Amino acid sequence: MSTAKTARSRLDVIKAYVALTKPRIIELLLITTVPAMILAEGGWPGLGLVAGTVGGGALSAGGANAINNVVDRDIDARMRRTRQRPLPAKTASPREALVLGITLGAAGFVVLWMAANIQAALLATGALGFYVFIYTIYLKRITPQNIVIGGAAGAVPALVGWTAVTGNIGLPAWLLFAVIFYWTPSHFWALALHFRADYEAAGVPMLPVVAGERATAIQISLYSFVAVGASLLVQPAAGSGLLYLLSAVVLGLGFIGASLSLLRSASTAMRVFRLSNIYLALLFAAVAVDALIGEQAAASSAIAWVGSFLVVAGSIAIVAVTRPNTAKEIVFVLIPTAGAVTVALTVLSRT
Repeated sequence: MSTAKTARSRLDVIKAYVALTKPRIIELLLITTVPAMILAEGGWPGLGLVAGTVGGGALSAGGANAINNVVDRDIDARMRRTRQRPLPAKTASPREALVLGITLGAAGFVVLWMAANIQAALLATGALGFYVFIYTIYLKRITPQNIVIGGAAGAVPALVGWTAVTGNIGLPAWLLFAVIFYWTPSHFWALALHFRADYEAAGVPMLPVVAGERATAIQISLYSFVAVGASLLVQPAAGSGLLYLLSAVVLGLGFIGASLSLLRSASTAMRVFRLSNIYLALLFAAVAVDALIGEQAAASSAIAWVGSFLVVAGSIAIVAVTRPNTAKEIVFVLIPTAGAVTVALTVLSRT
């Protein structure tokens, strides 16, 4: 009996530790790492490098998520969606989660350094720190723009993948980063729309709570335009072939269409959330397959102009509809706008 109880309790501990790392989020992050590596290499970078980069990235992301659980345990306890997580459910202690997070983060740094290079290791560890200190501790509880700025941490794996291969960050890597960065608000706010009551009860100022469903739907739609514009800019920056370009156009139209459906009814929020996952996964799969095929195309100035228009016009529209009224909110809104304009101008200057 005692042996069975011990085995069961050990299994429960393992399950709790795995849950602390939020494996589903890690999967999504790694979907963007490998295609960035393949694009940087112009082919398959080698199993050892891919395995080391993916493993190190998973450890770093898992560490960030475990520490996030510690900081957010009071919020998680008040939300129906998260109250069964290990800390509010008391299947793990805050100390255990913190030790796990720090250990995984340190292990991720070492693995990336040994398997790839110090640049990739520093990027991944920097993303961990940004996610914990800038997003979780600072932004999440004070501004509805929390996920916009904080979402940068989730876009870093594309930079890590590219840097693991090249040792530096090229323009195509920044564009992959931009795709994820501008995709994140549409993705996360769709989820927040569905769980609006949860966030309101927890006192978290997510956009649907602060601005309402209609305003959130408008911003989700605008960010989808910007994300799709950034995806188009990958073609002239990386010389991607027809397969990628067609995929970016078709998938982009689907993503924009799904986002616009929220203007008719917020009841489609979870559908938009799931479709946004599919969009990103298929888009980055197209990045990888196109690079593996090796059919590069000349940079298209027409695609560069269309993508730049969507990025810049969408960003300006976001500022217009957000109407920030404090210095802090103005900064939070202008940061992604400045980034969008910089990306568009850089691509145009090179085509």
